[in-house]
Order: sequence, then C-alpha cells, then structure tokens
Amino acid sequence: MTIAAILRLKGSRVVQTLPDATIAEITHLLAEHRIGAVVVSCPRGELLGILSERDIVRALAEHGASALDMKAAALMTEQVTTATPRTTVIAATAMMTDGRFRHLPVLDQGRLAGLVSIGDVVKARLSAQDTEVDLLKAYVSGA
Repeated sequence: MTIAAILRLKGSRVVQTLPDATIAEITHLLAEHRIGAVVVSCPRGELLGILSERDIVRALAEHGASALDMKAAALMTEQVTTATPRTTVIAATAMMTDGRFRHLPVLDQGRLAGLVSIGDVVKARLSAQDTEVDLLKAYVSGA
C-alpha cells in the first residue's frame, strides 16, 4: 500500500499558513481544524516548513505567553522530511518512527499533494493486516 492510497481515502487538503502568521493565529487554526500540525508555505504554495503542537508547547515552556506573538518562521521545522505518493506505508511509518515526528508532507513533483499523520499510516497498516488475516482465514477454511 502507498501514501497515494491513503490520500485517495482522506483527501489531499492541507491546512497551510504563511511564515509571518503568529503562533496565536496558528493555535486557532489547529483548534478549528482539529489537527496537530500546519504546513508553512510561501504565498505561491512552496513548502517552507512545518509547525506542530509540540513545537508550540516547547516555545510556551521556553518563552511563556510571549511565544504566542512569535511568528511561524521562528518556530517551524525547516528541514522537513517528505514523502511522495509512491512512498509505501511501511516506509512512511519507518520515516516517522525514526525521525520521531507525527506529520509527513507529501510532495508530488515538488508540489504539495497532501499530508499524512501517524494515525493515517497506522490505520492503513491495520486495515492491510485485517485484509490479510481475512484472506488467510478464507484460504485455510477452503472458501
């Protein structure tokens, strides 16, 4: 199974923000969309970084309430690991586990094509395992 299969099911919509958005604005975006990260992009849509709830919590711990006035560009992760639609779910799981992050932007020919979370890849892997178990049960029972 590939990331493209996940995006076909969940859609390719990605909540994005500009690098000059404040952390206060971004927390509203996260809450409004019930998500854990936003992609930071330039007005043309080019991926510049990613900003997660974890990044915001760390900034609040370090800077207190003044962190809410900081800009996305100051806190975002700039060296973003990305996948392509052809990346396998197993490879995506390994990237996320090894890198200790929960959100993986998907680029198709350099353009943002979607975003998958660790929950998305775990759900896909469990679904694939359920299908395999059902097929094995059918094979063993002669159905």
